[in-house]
Amino acid sequence: MDRDYQILEARHNHQEIVEKYNRIASIYDLFGILMESKARQRALEIADIRDGERVLEVALGTGLNFVEILKRNARGWVDGVDVSAKMLEKAEKRIAKTGQKNYRLHLCDCRHLPFGAEHFDVVMSEYLLDILPVEDFVPILCEFGRVLKVGGRLIMVHMTKSERLWNRFYEGIYRLKLPLLAGCRGVWAQPFVEAAGFKRFYREFVSQMGFPSEVIRAVKGPSLSYLTRGQDEASRP
Repeated sequence: MDRDYQILEARHNHQEIVEKYNRIASIYDLFGILMESKARQRALEIADIRDGERVLEVALGTGLNFVEILKRNARGWVDGVDVSAKMLEKAEKRIAKTGQKNYRLHLCDCRHLPFGAEHFDVVMSEYLLDILPVEDFVPILCEFGRVLKVGGRLIMVHMTKSERLWNRFYEGIYRLKLPLLAGCRGVWAQPFVEAAGFKRFYREFVSQMGFPSEVIRAVKGPSLSYLTRGQDEASRP
């Protein structure tokens, strides 16, 4: 059976996701540091951000990776988006301590990013696909492609599946509908990333405290440029 057919059904709709992450914003860092920090760090390494680039982080949460992106891009510009106002409030406090001004945070839905076509060199996102319905994967990835420059890098991290028993423990929690995972379940990104037109797909598996993550990297090719340019023009009033 293909990996994409094994993805469990998403538990929450858009409004429920917003409400849930507003509720857990005050404790999210604990989970992010204990179970996600290794994968987040690896994503930063794979992104290979070059100082002076334009970078977008989607679903930046409390800013755990955002401050690290700023450190690597002091002469560039970094935008961040999230649907949770409480997450953004906490992120703003964390980012303010860096003293850097080369950024802007946006409260918005990643399905409709407030940026023009081919605007960013890098789009990063951590732990987003694993809370969304499968039918949203390709449209959202196409939106990421729309705002990326040709040759731009897409870097994503999310909960994934594993054949190891201790890694499958977390998906068992999801099946039991316990609140620990905030609605996350294991996904496979590759077929959706490729269906959205990205090339040169690369994947690493990372386990931390048994929590299974995949870190992926892909590149926007010229053919995707034509597709997204047409979409951008069609969306104008």
